[in-house]
Amino acid sequence: MIRLYTIFHLNIAYSSIEEDQRSEIIRKCYWPLLHLARKSSLPLGIEASGYTLESIAALDPAWVNELRELTSGGACEFIGSGYAQIIGPLVPAKVNAANLRIGNTVYERFLGFRPAIALVNEQAYSPGLIRHYLEAGYRAIIMEWHNPALYHPEWDKEWRFMPQIACGQNGERIPVIWNNAIAFQKFQRYAHGEIELQEYMEYLGGHPSDTVRVFPLYGNDVEIFDFRPGRYHTEAQLSEESEWNRIGRLFDALLKDDRFTCIRLSQVLDHITNPGAGNLIHLESPEQPVPVKKQGKYNIIRWAVTGKDDLGINTACMRIYNHLMAGNIQDETDWKELCYAWSSDFRTHITEKRWGTYLERLAAFENRIGIARPAGNQVWCRHTVEGKTEFSGNADFSLGRDGRFLNLESSLAKARLNCARGLAIDSMWFKEVSEKPLFGTLHHGYYDDISYGADFYTGHIILERPLSPKVTDLVSTDPKISISDSGDKACVSADIRTEFGSVRKTVILHRETPVLELIYEFDLEDIAGSTLRIGNITLIPEGFDKQSLFFSTHNGGTLAETCYVKGHEIDHPKSVSSLVSASYALGITENIVEMGDAHKVLTIDIDRGSCSLIGLVTYREISDTFFCRLALSASETDDTVPRTTTPAREFAYTIRMKISCHTPST
Repeated sequence: MIRLYTIFHLNIAYSSIEEDQRSEIIRKCYWPLLHLARKSSLPLGIEASGYTLESIAALDPAWVNELRELTSGGACEFIGSGYAQIIGPLVPAKVNAANLRIGNTVYERFLGFRPAIALVNEQAYSPGLIRHYLEAGYRAIIMEWHNPALYHPEWDKEWRFMPQIACGQNGERIPVIWNNAIAFQKFQRYAHGEIELQEYMEYLGGHPSDTVRVFPLYGNDVEIFDFRPGRYHTEAQLSEESEWNRIGRLFDALLKDDRFTCIRLSQVLDHITNPGAGNLIHLESPEQPVPVKKQGKYNIIRWAVTGKDDLGINTACMRIYNHLMAGNIQDETDWKELCYAWSSDFRTHITEKRWGTYLERLAAFENRIGIARPAGNQVWCRHTVEGKTEFSGNADFSLGRDGRFLNLESSLAKARLNCARGLAIDSMWFKEVSEKPLFGTLHHGYYDDISYGADFYTGHIILERPLSPKVTDLVSTDPKISISDSGDKACVSADIRTEFGSVRKTVILHRETPVLELIYEFDLEDIAGSTLRIGNITLIPEGFDKQSLFFSTHNGGTLAETCYVKGHEIDHPKSVSSLVSASYALGITENIVEMGDAHKVLTIDIDRGSCSLIGLVTYREISDTFFCRLALSASETDDTVPRTTTPAREFAYTIRMKISCHTPST
């Protein structure tokens, strides 16, 4: 027998639905769901954010009262997700904690209880989120099966029919109930009249077993039944027949078919001790550190660096977060507003009207708490010496020119810069840690493999537009050289013109700490519809132990998540299609990425309050060596990037990267 369960996801903030359509959504989508549950005595799972409940209560309090009655009587089961539909792996840990905490307060106010099971927002998961759910009182989470399973071939396929236990990297464990993207898309196709009832029942019946199985009949949006959000041109057309009537006929058929039974979502957990259930698993992988639901085009970049201006609003939210943290501001009203501002739907197919309203509200929030918008770029090096190639009277730094290379050295570190390639880093040494350079340029011919017959630089930018030549800053420069007023920093800078505007690149070597600082000051024309990858830290293989090589960062959790790369092929920047420019990414939610081995660790520190970049890792084993690179992305492309003419937006950001190296603590 197959035991079926459902998760009907309600999101009144759906990106492409105008606010004045919300009453229509309640009438056409939300009420029919409750009518179905009451009429058929179906134990439906219903999930909504706290914001969605608040909004429905303001427009139609009778609906919330009906939901409360159905859930308190056991006819339905309510599933939580937090106050706002934020993407957990893209926001700091304290924001995730606040979102779940405030959500629980709202649930208790409107429903009289706190839900025990949580739907991972947009099914965007990282192991660091487990602790947040546990501390918020959740006893299980719902996560999509197919994407995590893609990079875990060791999993038994039968495990998708039973609850398992998701493990964090620091001992955390939480039961996971599976959602299934293929299943919920099949359900949608049936409801939209694209397949008929018999065909759909044959699909469900195609999962037979001699033992009991649990299976998600549905686990996605409600706003797409008897209503079309207008998100895609390919949306199914509404027919004269109500889609809720079709769904009702489906449940009637299921209730009469002895192959199936409908259960409450929490009853799935009754099977946690069954054979094939309760296995301890990691949903993440080096190839896919942040799994997301559905096909590859639907990945973490869509809420990070695409949309109308994901980078801009994520940076603004990070700036607000930094302000609240710096001032130790505990006002729940401010944290609630920050969760709202970080909602996913402002980052995808948001309408022009709602986009304008959102920007006004975001600016008002900044003004209310006293945040000033960033002023123009300022360069701290006051004493610039044109073309100077050596220092005189300064024993702390040495500088020498060797053809196209410029060697900048302190007692702790040495950088070799390529003046013919836009001050790209040719080699970088941290003397107290390693005698070998740890990152830099792998020159043409380094790999005896024609697939890698190119120069792989470090510290450069790559801007690409569809059907256009690649634009980089790898040009000949006449660097300016200076010492800071305090004498503790040596600075090499260059102004570089591109066809899209100007870039000032500055390389700084610190005297008292083994730190290399890279500063990019951009003044570019509109880069919408482009990819812009910055930094590009390329490891020099001779400097690292391949056996213990790893990368590590925070993806919404309190503690960093570490991925060991040996034996894996990792290609986060790989395009999914001509429309979607990257496959996976790192959230870098606490500003730091580490790359290293058992003996040495590079720390790349960025300020996401100035520019909320994400990380893309590439790793491949080539013969007896490897290629490993971290790129920081400011812009990617996907279906959320407007294709219509929009006002040009300047890309004017100052990006600072501080790179240091240390030996791991034991």
